[in-house]
Amino acid sequence: MKILTSFLIVFASSAAADHELDARDLNKGRELYVESCAACHGPDLRGQPDWKIPNDEGILPAPPHDRTGHTWHHDNALLFDYTKFGGSGTLALRGINDFKSGMPAFKNTLSDDDIWTILAYIKSTWPEREQQVQASRNPPH
Repeated sequence: MKILTSFLIVFASSAAADHELDARDLNKGRELYVESCAACHGPDLRGQPDWKIPNDEGILPAPPHDRTGHTWHHDNALLFDYTKFGGSGTLALRGINDFKSGMPAFKNTLSDDDIWTILAYIKSTWPEREQQVQASRNPPH
């Protein structure tokens, strides 16, 4: 019985981690996005003009989160970390310390649940193809 209980606990934990974007309130996600993200990424998720060209300090403008950007190229964990710890903070956690990013850390202003809800909203706006490609970048469940 102990082995079965341990298996169920591990299985339940990993299953929950694989479904971090499922069953989210997309209306709340949209509201949180407008409050916390739209100032830079735009209310329509189109990002800032010339987002692929660094400014004089070497920082790229905020990219779009729609299908024209690269958000859907990344797995859920990276998107979460990038939001929570900011661009430079996330890359520093991965041993990259010379990257300049304008993306601030939201760890002190958004809960983990709010971050996942925002990401679910963003993903919900992508066409089916982009959603499938992005989903394929996440660990299987």
